[in-house]
Amino acid sequence: MSSNIAKKIVVITGASSGLGAEAARHLAAQGAIVVLGARREDRIKTLAEDIAAKGGKALAIETDVTDRNSVQSLVDTAVKTYGRIDVLLNNAGVMPLSPLENLRVDEWDLMIDVNIKGVLYGIAAALPHMKAQKSGQIINVSSVAGHRVLENSAVYSATKFAVRALSEGLRAEVKPYNLRTTIISPGAVESELLNSVHDEATAEQLRNFVPGIAIGADSFARCVAFAISQPEEVDINEILFRPTKQQI
Repeated sequence: MSSNIAKKIVVITGASSGLGAEAARHLAAQGAIVVLGARREDRIKTLAEDIAAKGGKALAIETDVTDRNSVQSLVDTAVKTYGRIDVLLNNAGVMPLSPLENLRVDEWDLMIDVNIKGVLYGIAAALPHMKAQKSGQIINVSSVAGHRVLENSAVYSATKFAVRALSEGLRAEVKPYNLRTTIISPGAVESELLNSVHDEATAEQLRNFVPGIAIGADSFARCVAFAISQPEEVDINEILFRPTKQQI
């Protein structure tokens, strides 16, 4: 076990599948106590049971990141149960890509609510606890799309650029409190994000592109663990990674 991961209290949003679930398994195997937040309560309860069966510690809490009170309850419950929060992994996200001209405005709103406001609600919930502790780390998940804007990804990219801007602003502000901040920007990684693409033409393009190059969610989990495992005086601010085969 890594001495800087073991026994840390790690709160993870979007923990019911994909990147969040794999990060939870990976960190729990290294001795972290993981607090799992997601809307699909049955899934996170099953995940918590699986982690416990393998000797780890996990707590599942139904959470909707578009509801500020729900996110606050997730973090407060973690602190009440374990006495502190060491890491917040703002992982929840959606990616209903489509051309702007298709005017899928409800999907634009959803991306803003989950990908931006969900991150802000996580920061709002965790920051007071971490300031009081004078320790903690907030990890926000952006994307390669937060570095490049491709066709059909304008709104999604805008939300992921926003995550990077928020994270950099947070980094600059929390130095007096000894806090660490990290942005992780994955490329094509196996997850359920493709299921949120309902524009059929765009979905078809992705089905022809992503499965051939996507790498496992364990790649993301290792990046999360790397950022957390550094000595407290080392602040890994940003990790951008892609499959070796990915050109864009």
